[in-house]
Amino acid sequence: MAAEAALASRARPVIVVTGHARNAVEAALAGLDVETAYNPEYSTGLASSLRVGLSAMPADVAGALVLLGDMPWIDRRLIDAMIDAFLAKEGALAAAPIRGSRRGNPVLLGRGLFEAAARLQGDEGARRLIGALSASELVEVEAPDAGVTIDIDTPADLAAARRPGGRDG
Repeated sequence: MAAEAALASRARPVIVVTGHARNAVEAALAGLDVETAYNPEYSTGLASSLRVGLSAMPADVAGALVLLGDMPWIDRRLIDAMIDAFLAKEGALAAAPIRGSRRGNPVLLGRGLFEAAARLQGDEGARRLIGALSASELVEVEAPDAGVTIDIDTPADLAAARRPGGRDG
């Protein structure tokens, strides 16, 4: 689960944005050291959840690591590597994992992108913001496997990801 990977990493605080099936999600998180932030506009798309999550961040954080709940194979080592690489690169506005030539998730948005991310609308995540950054503003971190590009939206997605080679492809 994405929340467990975040908790195993050095990312703090861990804030889970809820929306659809709020009660079930909060029940699944019971006993974990996470904060929840409810997005009453969840049906409008990803951008509203991103806004809620970023607005829940403390004012002194350097950035926010945006993990997606439907990407179960994100590992704490990748999260920590992204945080370390972001903090080590002066002038960085974001960090993203890369597998081969393909960027994936999670992404780390520096505080300098929070305002632009808050203006996103609909089902738009940070892809356009990340894509517009120069090489000096974006830190790319090599991902150990294809887990950064696999999201689970349907039972068929889950079955495909469980097949041998489904995660490493």
